[in-house]
Amino acid sequence: MTHDFQNDIDAVQRIAAVPTILDVVCRATGMGFAAVARVTEERWVACQVLDNIHFGLPPGGELKVETTLCHEIRQHRHIVAIDNVAEDATYKSHHTPQLYGLQSYISVPIVLPDGRFFGTLCAIDPNPHQVNNPQIIGTFTLFAELIAYHLDAEDRINIAETKLVDGEAISDLREQFIAVLGHDLRNPLAGLEGGRRMLSKMHDDPKSARILRLMGESVMRMGGLIDNLMDFARGRLGGGIGLQRAVDQRLEPLLAQIVNEIKAGHPDRVIEMHFDLSHGVEVDQARIGQMFSNLLGNAITHGSEDQPILVEAAVVDGNLQLSVANGGQPIPDAAIARLFQPFHRGDAQSSLQGLGLGLYIASEIAEAHGGTIKVSSDARETRFTFTMPL
Repeated sequence: MTHDFQNDIDAVQRIAAVPTILDVVCRATGMGFAAVARVTEERWVACQVLDNIHFGLPPGGELKVETTLCHEIRQHRHIVAIDNVAEDATYKSHHTPQLYGLQSYISVPIVLPDGRFFGTLCAIDPNPHQVNNPQIIGTFTLFAELIAYHLDAEDRINIAETKLVDGEAISDLREQFIAVLGHDLRNPLAGLEGGRRMLSKMHDDPKSARILRLMGESVMRMGGLIDNLMDFARGRLGGGIGLQRAVDQRLEPLLAQIVNEIKAGHPDRVIEMHFDLSHGVEVDQARIGQMFSNLLGNAITHGSEDQPILVEAAVVDGNLQLSVANGGQPIPDAAIARLFQPFHRGDAQSSLQGLGLGLYIASEIAEAHGGTIKVSSDARETRFTFTMPL
């Protein structure tokens, strides 16, 4: 028996209602044998049976398909119901009743919702029984449809599970690849930066200095991308981003330093700072700086160039609040829900973006601190606010 047929047998036997269905049709008709059969052009295979007349066909048993009436039903897809073969003008001389000693017979096609023919729900008996009537035919039809929908549902579940497993495997492979890639990129980047520093000591003419400065900015940007890659890999593969908290460290100098660094790279942008932090806070300063840099970089990339970016930090009701606001087009509600997903990229040109990990890393850092980042966006401003209980 081929694997495909065994799958069909297993699928029918997993339908808990089938034994009850076979019992009900035998009781309703008085017939002694009922079965759910898988019928193809080449084979007739019993998937589940109820045998009260010792017909001798177990689940998995086969009949030669050309000797069965189900073979004809597969071709014309009509119900066949015979009360008494000896009195039936169509079937009294048919080879199937003569071969198997049948006097009453009913078979209803099982057709899946997509139109594929699966097989039949059938019953037989060596004695005559009243089966060719609307009540019995309606019952068999209802049960055949029920079996068909069960089989279709199982197919859909199996397909969904296969896609899920495949998707998870691809996701795991991608994350492992990213971890290796981020690690392996550090060494050549460090070599490049070392060479740039050596060249900067050897060449001090304005043209060389400008080229070396641009190279340095590119190295810093690449270093930030690698850091994001590594943090993504740690967050997804290593149980989250780790912290090294420092007690009572003032945040204003750190935030001001990051603002000045970004302003140096974007001298045409206006960044306003308003800080109201009366004392130090217990945070991982390097991580908070990374989170803030990602949020501020996002505002530079997506904010309106002719409107200032507003940075605010304060302690409000026992919470540290750090926000970055910019003008420009509001973010659609549907897009806000995806902002913190890894590899999500906004509507800006791809040349202005990184890997789509900045906001994801920022949210991971916020969560590691027991805080959250929330977004509000309208025609006036877009604001990202980090809130952390103190």
